Amino acid sequence: MTQSKTHDLAIINAVCLLPANDGTLLRAQTSVAVTNGKISAIGPRAHVGAAEIIDAKGLHLLPGIIDSQVHFREPGLTHKEDLESGTRGAVLGGVTCVFEMPNTKPSTTTLEHLNQKFQAAEGRVWSNVSFFIGATPDNANELEELELHPNCCAIKIFMGSSTGSLLVEEENNLRKILAKGRRRIAVHCEDEARLRERRKLVEGKNNPALHHVWRDEETALIATKRLVRLARETSRPVHVLHVTTAEEMDFLKGAKDVATVETTPQHLTLAAPECYERLGTLAQMNPPIREARHREALWRAVNDGTVTVLGSDHAPHTLEEKAKPHPESPSGMTGVQTILPLMLDHVNNGKLSLERLVELLARNPARLYYAVGKGEIRVGFDADFTLVDMGRTEEIKREWIASKSGWSPFEGTKVKGWPVATIVGGSVVMRDGQLLGRPIGRPVLFEQR
Repeated sequence: MTQSKTHDLAIINAVCLLPANDGTLLRAQTSVAVTNGKISAIGPRAHVGAAEIIDAKGLHLLPGIIDSQVHFREPGLTHKEDLESGTRGAVLGGVTCVFEMPNTKPSTTTLEHLNQKFQAAEGRVWSNVSFFIGATPDNANELEELELHPNCCAIKIFMGSSTGSLLVEEENNLRKILAKGRRRIAVHCEDEARLRERRKLVEGKNNPALHHVWRDEETALIATKRLVRLARETSRPVHVLHVTTAEEMDFLKGAKDVATVETTPQHLTLAAPECYERLGTLAQMNPPIREARHREALWRAVNDGTVTVLGSDHAPHTLEEKAKPHPESPSGMTGVQTILPLMLDHVNNGKLSLERLVELLARNPARLYYAVGKGEIRVGFDADFTLVDMGRTEEIKREWIASKSGWSPFEGTKVKGWPVATIVGGSVVMRDGQLLGRPIGRPVLFEQR
């Protein structure tokens, strides 16, 4: 008699990063079983009766990596990126879930536009997806209802560096938006008035190395302080995106009552002026890459708990667009495919522990936005995993980059630590650099707290 199979899949012999009873993460070499897309058993004999077994001896099994800030440009700007190519890059880089930003054309500011994005994603996304709603002065009264869409991760405010209706710079409008709703709201903090005032410092000079001089520390700090003041006034939790300065980190250490904090691998890896000398406008992003003293302050904030999550701020532009003279050149770079390899290399170099990395790239993003069944290897959670080889050395090459923009600022960088398999909903979608099957990503579900 043929024995019936208990589980669909089991991963054996991996060193797994598992949640402990005290809230920490523990490493344990064990087996993890999957049934119907969910984690069904964890333990030495969890693999018994599995229809398929992956022997992961010598590898680490991480909960599925979440990139909580990407710009995939669809609709309207799909010559740079689209949902298929962006999520393809995600899973090639070990990312199982992405939260995508609203500055598309048209901007994602209505229920109709949000639903259109989910419709466009159906059958085309390799990773799981969610989308932000963009806040504007015009939709402020609808935001309280819009944020309750079960698959919407959050509302996004651009206090600077956006165009048209997505730019929210006046304090009364900011206060009105923060007062409408209760879920955590993500914010790009740069003071638009100061940016306009200081643009004369770079006009006509075509010098990317002045980018961080124009968009200086005070530009960021003014906006971050204003946001925290209004968040306290309205009792609204906020998430400060891509924090880049030592001054902001010092301030935000005392704002944990209302604010969580993101920084990016770019700001943890690159520094001015060298990056601008070497990469020119390819190093241009907002907020900018700054001097080494800021980078070191970001690392301190990563390790003292001030930083809550890491996001790639994947924001691709074509090489032709990037070749425009600064400051007409657009800001942004690819990152979703390189976020994990870069950070694994930093783990191997002793900059942070693997446990801390899992918190920043899986556990905390899921908790921050209340994503259901994400962020941990726990029975009953979704079977999203990232399998990594901590001893593998690779060079980041242009031909590996899946983005339609076709480049990375980290081309030629050798890293130690590499994603070797990406598992989404219990199905292996990437193994040894090869895509498997078809796009099976699904919308992420969120608790409405």
